[in-house]
Amino acid sequence: MRIGIVCYPTFGGSGVVATELGMALAEKGHIIHFITYDQPVRLRDHPNVFYHEVRVSDYPLFDYQPYELVLTSKLVDVAKFVGLDLVHVHYAIPHASAAWMAQRILAAEGKRLPFVTTLHGTDITLVGRDPSFEPVITFSMERSDAVTAVSESLKRDTYTHFPLKRDVQVIPNFVCVDHYPNVPDPAVRKHYAPQGEKIVVHVSNFRPVKRVEDVVAMFNLLRERIPARLLMIGDGPERQRVETLCRQSNSCHMIQFLGKMTRPEEVLASCDLFALTSETESFGLAALEAMACGVPVVCSDSGGLPEVNTHGVSGLLSPVGNVEAMAENAWHILHDEETYKRFRAGALAQARTFDLENVLPRYEALYKSVVETVKV
Repeated sequence: MRIGIVCYPTFGGSGVVATELGMALAEKGHIIHFITYDQPVRLRDHPNVFYHEVRVSDYPLFDYQPYELVLTSKLVDVAKFVGLDLVHVHYAIPHASAAWMAQRILAAEGKRLPFVTTLHGTDITLVGRDPSFEPVITFSMERSDAVTAVSESLKRDTYTHFPLKRDVQVIPNFVCVDHYPNVPDPAVRKHYAPQGEKIVVHVSNFRPVKRVEDVVAMFNLLRERIPARLLMIGDGPERQRVETLCRQSNSCHMIQFLGKMTRPEEVLASCDLFALTSETESFGLAALEAMACGVPVVCSDSGGLPEVNTHGVSGLLSPVGNVEAMAENAWHILHDEETYKRFRAGALAQARTFDLENVLPRYEALYKSVVETVKV
């Protein structure tokens, strides 16, 4: 099958999932065409994978460049000349509406282009709640040939925030567990925790919804009970503020900000605990990646996180903003070696339930159903 994939090419979860899905489909023999404004950060060379850049001209008439229209034209162009069977768009804005416009342009020429829309989170729970976007998002979802969401929580949110009458199918995010290291590297541990301290790690895009300051507050409480270090991986609008908070505390020398990393698992696998304090998460891919490294998770009990992190098995959950409860949970996992080994094994076992080999066939079956039923 020839499949076009439209996504944001950044470090965010939707771009990572879209890229890894495309690479896995290519391994199965499908021909994959990535269509976006920059090469996805996780994209790797493969004979079945092609990249088409959506280049927006700097035309003086526009204060804001019309990316949606340029994307539509590129979709039409690629569909025509490589013979796409289907387009899979990740993130509703503006990818679904662009796919619908491309579909109608091609239909006028007697050509078919089915498209599947996958909802990842903030396109529904944040951006989509802006009333100025609601009519377009609702229309695009209704006109999609299939709509998927990455968690039951996100599916519920979609019906809550939009007057949607169609079915939304849940297909969760995934990891390729065998591609993740799950044995700590003594050299990495020595580098980040030279005195043998426990290593807590956080990975995010440092947006306000992540409540990154709560990670620091939780860590400071944990340090009162056990020696620990904190690694902060990622970057974003809240990083400078949180770094400033750290510099004003007496724990600054125990916290390192590592910035963006294309392969955070190389550090994750040598950490002891992953912390995620988000206000809400549609899924929690960063937590799942930590679990694939055998790292237990302490996180909020919001959104899709309870679907990923099973309380008492792969980690522990606590209410949003309750840093005292999260610190207690962190101590419970780390203070006793037998308890820690149990949570570590549980994290890896839970990650395997989200392995790509379990999720990929569901996407392939969906594609086959859509292609067989859609007409011009």
